[in-house]
Amino acid sequence: MTSHSLVPGSLLGGMLLVAGSCIGAGMLALPILTGLSGFFPSLAMLFLAWAGMTFTALLLVEINGWFSGRVNLLSMVQKGLGKTGRLTAWISYLFLFYALLVAYISASGSVFAAIFETVFHVSIPDWTASLFFTFLFGWIVYLDTRPVDLVNRILMFGLIATYLSMIAFGLFSIHPDYLLHWAPSALFSSLPVLVVSFGFHNLIPSLTAYMKGDLRRVRLTIVGGSLIVLAIYVIWSLLVLGVIPYGGSNGILENYQQGNEATIALRRALGSSWIGYFAQGFAFFAISTSFLAQGLTLSHFLADGLNKTPSRETNRWMIFLVLIPPLALALIYPKVFLQALGFAGGFCAMILFGLLPVLMAWVGRYRKEFHSSYQVAGGRPSLVLGGLFSSLIIVFELFRVFS
Repeated sequence: MTSHSLVPGSLLGGMLLVAGSCIGAGMLALPILTGLSGFFPSLAMLFLAWAGMTFTALLLVEINGWFSGRVNLLSMVQKGLGKTGRLTAWISYLFLFYALLVAYISASGSVFAAIFETVFHVSIPDWTASLFFTFLFGWIVYLDTRPVDLVNRILMFGLIATYLSMIAFGLFSIHPDYLLHWAPSALFSSLPVLVVSFGFHNLIPSLTAYMKGDLRRVRLTIVGGSLIVLAIYVIWSLLVLGVIPYGGSNGILENYQQGNEATIALRRALGSSWIGYFAQGFAFFAISTSFLAQGLTLSHFLADGLNKTPSRETNRWMIFLVLIPPLALALIYPKVFLQALGFAGGFCAMILFGLLPVLMAWVGRYRKEFHSSYQVAGGRPSLVLGGLFSSLIIVFELFRVFS
């Protein structure tokens, strides 16, 4: 008789974990960036980002099969690529978390200022709203995992409710002709943010443990969960790009130039309508849930890296290290939301979740001859394509930063 403790976790539960780790503040940037090329060209980029990130996630499932017990991503990199690989991963992880927190704090200013105006009829500067947001949610992160989990459940319910409400009301406001904008020259500008929006890879060791080491179920969970995310992004892009024109006042191009996220553009386009209010709520829940998850993860990551044992004193120092650098950057550069997400995806996520898994799989399979119960199909050609995909995004982001 099978012990209950050895029964693998639910496939649906695993898929929702994958979807929940992807869907957040990155969504707020997607329609503005994909809208530069147009709705239909952007579908190709959405599919490419999904395929590339799902492929490297499956490589990590294969690599996870080299171990008998539970491991973390840094241990996986060290086994495959040694201490140099681990150091590269550690630095990439650090920059990824900080870049994401800069993006969330930057976006929080306009979102919280708008909520204060709508709910309390009080006008406050964006920088004051960013401070309020950072200290409020930073305090929850300081309280540690249990309070973050409880608050996050409530916020996730709000995120789902406002997203579904926006879709339900917004589909009636779509102008089909807005979806016909076509500018393939801007096609690749959205890829860095798209890849970070499919970044669930650090969840894979936990998923493997949840599925009791059954790598077939982990594979199904990743493919199913990432397809849910892809569908949600397509519907979200359809809504925003069908409601907001490309050009003109408050068009996609103008919002991109101003560094605005999608819900600001929606509220300006629709005014004081139900969709505008739901968009406001969705932005709040998306930023809050993402901030809590990344803040807590970075706090634990720093404590582990600095060999600090959990305590109130340690938490105080960790929360200071987590919040002050990104808060300072976000206050100095308040419109850095899109650029920070681009940096996070184009450099950090592509090194950590793109190049490193490809290199680890290559070295593990063909040099060190490690064995796993699951191997991604395609052999050497698929690894070369995966490496090219990651490298091209890094090169593109380099051109964007230095051009």
